[in-house]
Amino acid sequence: MGLGPWEIGLIIIVIIILFGGKKLPELARGLGLGLREFQKATREIKDEVKSVADDVEDVEKEIKE
Repeated sequence: MGLGPWEIGLIIIVIIILFGGKKLPELARGLGLGLREFQKATREIKDEVKSVADDVEDVEKEIKE
């Protein structure tokens, strides 16, 4: 059950009425910055987990030798 074009249009109209045309660019900019920060944090966490997993593999190899 997805949103159809009429529902999306209605949501956009309600947002424009609530926030006004002048506030929309600010809201979009803030949303973009928030998403960028979230992606950066996600990437950093993935890199840290990969680094720790690689360290564990190196230690396992040393123990087996």
